[in-house]
Amino acid sequence: MQPSRTFLFVPGNHPRKLEKVFDAGADAVIIDLEDAVAIAEKPATRAIAVAALKKPHQSRGYIRVNALDTEFCFQDLHMIVGPWLDGIVLPKVESATDYLTAEWMLSNLERDNGLPQGSIDLMPIIETAQGLAAAREIANCGKRIKRLSFGAGDYTRDLNLQWTFAEDEIASARSEIVLASRLANIEPPIDTVFIHIKEHEHFAASARKGREFGFQGKLCIHPNQVEASHAAYTPTDAEAEWAQKIIDSFVAAEREGSASIQVDGYFVDYPIVEKAERIVELYQAVYGSER
Repeated sequence: MQPSRTFLFVPGNHPRKLEKVFDAGADAVIIDLEDAVAIAEKPATRAIAVAALKKPHQSRGYIRVNALDTEFCFQDLHMIVGPWLDGIVLPKVESATDYLTAEWMLSNLERDNGLPQGSIDLMPIIETAQGLAAAREIANCGKRIKRLSFGAGDYTRDLNLQWTFAEDEIASARSEIVLASRLANIEPPIDTVFIHIKEHEHFAASARKGREFGFQGKLCIHPNQVEASHAAYTPTDAEAEWAQKIIDSFVAAEREGSASIQVDGYFVDYPIVEKAERIVELYQAVYGSER
């Protein structure tokens, strides 16, 4: 299991930021070719992004390409695919056809570059009304898809919503994206960015809210957001110990023929145990099994 608590964006046309971003501790870094790059600089930024990923780094390396309906997407894909690339982030996906088109191109590029088919992750961002309406078909549409992600910036612009600190206006979208992911039996999704870089308390609240809704991680736009996102999406020592206690108690009871027990006054049956197992699995993936 690879934790996916933080996907940290960095503009692809800023070499100095690219040199530092992989030291920020994010689970994955997304080098951006889309919104953070001026139109005139987009073609030249592809090579800069690839050069950054060819250098040794610890975080997984992704690139966000431009949307399919732009003049840049085809060449983006053509130039970035190689063994240095862990994944591609595909913005403004509005239908299964959008995703499958990019998947078809990516499969051909993998073959041409001698890579195993399906080895590069392709993560769509749901960020329009049309995309949200099609979220369930998108989540179900391809063998390659592992998870959805949500972009509230374009979503609130598209629906003319006021994006507030409380984020009540995006609650229904969050719920639908989590539900679509579960119905498709893929990983929990990645939650939206939070654009107020200096509002640290509000960012932390947004990250906690995403976890409450069922997301597994968050898109970040500044290295200072990584720690708070990790705090929200990583089980604490106490949570992991409690989850392990539930598992151990249930295993012992199951041997005696019981599948519904109480642990310190807390009712436990199979669904509760399954949730406890997820907590322990993530905790061990972050810290190792010996902690």
